[in-house]
Amino acid sequence: MEETIVVIDGNSLINRAYYAIQRPMVTREGVYTQGIYGFLNMLQKILTDYEPERLAVAFDRKAPTFRHLEYAEYKAGRKKMPPELAMQLLLLKEILEAMHIPVLEIDGFEADDIIGTVARRAEEAGLRTLIITGDRDELQLATDKVSVVLTKKGISEFELYDRNAMMEKYGFTPEQFIDFKGLMGDASDNIPGIPGVGEKTAQKLILEFGSVEGLVRNAEAISNEKLRAKVKENAQVALMSRRLAEIETNVPLEIDLEACRRQEPDNHQLIELYKRLEFNSFLKKLKVSGPGSGGPLPGAGSGTGPLVPEVTEQLTISRTEELRALEEALDRAETAVLKVFGNGDHRKAPQISGVSLLIGGRYFFLKPEGPGFLPALAELLASCKAGFIGHHLQEDYYALYCQGLSSWVPETAFDTALAQYVLEPTRSSYRLEDMVRERFHRELTGQEAETDKEGQLGFFQEQEPDRAALGLAWCLAVLELQGVLEAEVKEEELDALLRQVELPLAAVLASMEARGFSVDRGELERAGEAIGARLEELSRRVFALAGEEFNLNSPKQLGEILFEKMKLPAGKKTKTAGYSTNAEVLDKLKDDYEIVALILEYRTLAKLKGTYIDGLIPLIGEDEKIRAHFQQTVTATGRISCTEPNLQNIPIRQEPGRSLRKAFVPEGKDLILVGADYSQIELRVLAHMSGDESLIEAFNQGQDIHRATAARVFGVEPEAVSSLQRSNAKAVNFGVIYGMSGFGLSEELQISRRDAEQYIEEYFRRYPRVKGFMEEQVALCRERGYVTTIFGRRRRIPEINGSNYMQRQAAERLAMNSPIQGSAADVIKLAMTAVFRRLAQEGLRSRLILQIHDELIIETYRDELEQVKALLTESMEEAAALQVRLAVDLNQGENWYELK
Repeated sequence: MEETIVVIDGNSLINRAYYAIQRPMVTREGVYTQGIYGFLNMLQKILTDYEPERLAVAFDRKAPTFRHLEYAEYKAGRKKMPPELAMQLLLLKEILEAMHIPVLEIDGFEADDIIGTVARRAEEAGLRTLIITGDRDELQLATDKVSVVLTKKGISEFELYDRNAMMEKYGFTPEQFIDFKGLMGDASDNIPGIPGVGEKTAQKLILEFGSVEGLVRNAEAISNEKLRAKVKENAQVALMSRRLAEIETNVPLEIDLEACRRQEPDNHQLIELYKRLEFNSFLKKLKVSGPGSGGPLPGAGSGTGPLVPEVTEQLTISRTEELRALEEALDRAETAVLKVFGNGDHRKAPQISGVSLLIGGRYFFLKPEGPGFLPALAELLASCKAGFIGHHLQEDYYALYCQGLSSWVPETAFDTALAQYVLEPTRSSYRLEDMVRERFHRELTGQEAETDKEGQLGFFQEQEPDRAALGLAWCLAVLELQGVLEAEVKEEELDALLRQVELPLAAVLASMEARGFSVDRGELERAGEAIGARLEELSRRVFALAGEEFNLNSPKQLGEILFEKMKLPAGKKTKTAGYSTNAEVLDKLKDDYEIVALILEYRTLAKLKGTYIDGLIPLIGEDEKIRAHFQQTVTATGRISCTEPNLQNIPIRQEPGRSLRKAFVPEGKDLILVGADYSQIELRVLAHMSGDESLIEAFNQGQDIHRATAARVFGVEPEAVSSLQRSNAKAVNFGVIYGMSGFGLSEELQISRRDAEQYIEEYFRRYPRVKGFMEEQVALCRERGYVTTIFGRRRRIPEINGSNYMQRQAAERLAMNSPIQGSAADVIKLAMTAVFRRLAQEGLRSRLILQIHDELIIETYRDELEQVKALLTESMEEAAALQVRLAVDLNQGENWYELK
């Protein structure tokens, strides 16, 4: 049977892969990888689709080729390879070497020439050749036994050409494709061709005259006078262009076709490379076996490191009286690995189906039977002094809090998900299964571990899994990961951040979720009815002004009405989407056209009703509470994310949105809401981190910082500052935090760019150390690839050294802002833990129920009101020791609306 050799155009494919993957892929060490990643995916598809017996990859070298010697302008003006891609070429070659795939390259010749030579020699040896490339130049190499496979779309589709396919598409032979390129030239290679001769004309000329030589020799026979003159004038250019376009098929390179036969890869080397590049999916595909790299996790009687004990005893406990053995083990333990199994619907109390606890070498699996078992377990855990180890312990704590542990303050000794988060905050998933696979190249268990869509309680795909065995595998995996992650966290100097900020917070968030926020369903429904009536009224008025009814939610129809029928000033129109009717376009028209103002109001209210009324009502639980999810491992800055519903995003700038907060109420008449909001915390953090004396002094003296800034920037006394000047200074204060440019500030304040730039210059002149701090953050980020918060949290920003100007500018703004925003997030987390612990320590029944940005809300018993106010203020103001005083604004109310 005829064997096949695949020859890959390495430069072409890695270029195609790099630009096809829109979002940069960057390791924690700042190495760009999307080109390699895409190349390997294409390689896998090639091997699967074509199953070749032999394989080789050809690359260009930087040295000039014989074409440059003939034509100095060859490839002149071609955009240089971005450094982010260039760094990937060497790594790709290392991977190919580990795969035992020959890499072919030689000075003086291009990859095309090497490929052409391999194809000719393979054909002579009786092999079938497949050339994989994105470069159409190689179509000239097609024969009956040589096929060219073009990457047609991105990195996922291919198009195959042999001699017959070439004849069918172009009407001439692959050899004539060289003449075709000689006539029309090639802008990407700077091959000139004949000016004015495009693809259709070149094709017509080749079909009529057969070749460039035939055309030049018979130029007088060209019927078109202008074309005839061009051919005569550029005859030598056309002949040279043909020579430049022709691929050399006799490169002086030792090519051993037998050495191209596919071999088993060096898996050890591949593992090291894939780990270095953080290619977790490729690690999984290796399916490597052997010590430390395959098979199930250790079970009873096995140990894989100093933290993983030998399991000497396994107990299943189902009845309350059997809990005594667990209590004795916990009393003597410093730590225990915890995993809770159950369902996680936040609208009703979770049903716990099992609890795993690994204490030293003793494994306990608790299988609840009878109504008293879980309350007894909850009481036992409430008195437990052991620190818990787990993965996403917040989920386990939540389930246990729902059993009545309202005042429980568990100690979190280690959480592998949170450890991975501080190491890698931009990661998309922190599933235990994924982390085990990445670190140890094996599956967690035969039964895939998952979390439910709410992301709360762990459950498993099988109907009746062996949860006892699964729980043991889970606990051992957590301990094994702890051993690895603990060392990495210390090495990266993130231990304090993890142990002081993140680990204690898991219980706080679980408690807030279990407590929930009571909702007045009737208030929400009434708000929905009122907004619905207003939407109908707005629709009628818009239709009356437009002179016809149309779909208000269709941008295309709206654009046609506003800009074609009513002739309002319009922006650009595209063929597919029509006129743009986004907020930026309509905002500029709303003051002059009533219909536009009505449409903007309609959009605001429609979103409010659809997302925050119709969307909230189904989330109200059986106890008339909403339990939002608070997630620690989502944002790169360290801020807590709130989802299902996102209470942080309820629009409050306009009254209809703000009034929705009236529906959020205390659980009973004996309760009231108390809120505390940090005053200008990000500006205070900026003052501390920059060390600017003027800014620190203004805060510590209790000055109105925006008025103080206005007085300095505009050169007037504080009492003489106008409301407009204060407003402008406020925009500058916050603009500086986010690296706002003069253009951005001019748009924000509706002033000239020159005035905006003068404001910023004057601000930095008055607060010079702020400017120095911002510049220092950018410089440090360029040097290290990351910036840090006060508490050591790292934000990696590798794009700051990229070649793309817009990406670099955005990265510089991130470098300025991330230390400030991240530090503020760390402070609020410390404050939450302090408040949570003091409420429990002082024996109060009041509970922390919500964190929104820089605000904490406590559902407070009225007889504890003063104590809670004092506790809240002290805990928040003393959460971190900064050079500036942290200030808190207190409010109380019968509903959330009344807090501000």
